[in-house]
Amino acid sequence: MSELLTTHPYNNDLRVALLQLNRPKVLNALTTDLLQEIVDELRRLDDLPEVRCIILTGNDKAFAAGADILKMSQSNPIEQLTDKRMRLWKEFAMISKPIIAAVNGFALGGGHELAMACDFVIAGDSAKFGQPEINIGTTPGAGGTQRLTRALGKSKAMMLALTGEMLSAMDAYECNLIARVVPAKTLLQECFEVAKKIADKSPIAVKLTKDSINKSQELSLSDGLEYERRNFYLSFASADQKEGMSAFLEKRAPEYKGN
Repeated sequence: MSELLTTHPYNNDLRVALLQLNRPKVLNALTTDLLQEIVDELRRLDDLPEVRCIILTGNDKAFAAGADILKMSQSNPIEQLTDKRMRLWKEFAMISKPIIAAVNGFALGGGHELAMACDFVIAGDSAKFGQPEINIGTTPGAGGTQRLTRALGKSKAMMLALTGEMLSAMDAYECNLIARVVPAKTLLQECFEVAKKIADKSPIAVKLTKDSINKSQELSLSDGLEYERRNFYLSFASADQKEGMSAFLEKRAPEYKGN
């Protein structure tokens, strides 16, 4: 049985794809092989012009409850250093199309890092978030100290990482860690509605906007503003920009082609 299930088109919409982690017996614990499968499938979808938004989810009990601790407990520093997981995390971050994390249940450790690596998170009201690595004598290694601190600030991130405590979905929302909380039973439908709104937009404008916002996490304000202006200017080289403004002036719905 595959550890990753793809539904495309999703809900009969060719523009939206759904990826579902499929290791329910181990709460979708992340292995290197599963992460490789996720990245490979994301890259395939990224190359399909008809796909405009991707939803990544788990199941009712867990989005992903960390790494495979049994395997990790048997490894040594050299094996960790040479493992391809860190390269895979970098490749995940290079996907140009929007990725929505649809989180029900636990998103812990590597699973929480996976959710944070997506472009934004929509969570069911029973979801739990955290970095419990401290409880097993190690530290986060795939963004759990860096992305978490950028989202929450130093004090809150430090407390969570040093205690291993979990955040409820509402607490995570109030801390700006996630974008929206919805009833757990309607999570995928709510995510699909958001994905459709994104898919209605110009793929070029979406890509440039995602790029600019991601760069804001790395650059100073002045450098970030310069980068943003560059992408703004680039958008005027597209037929989509002309179509969007023409449609606005003509009071009609735009028909974006992604060029």
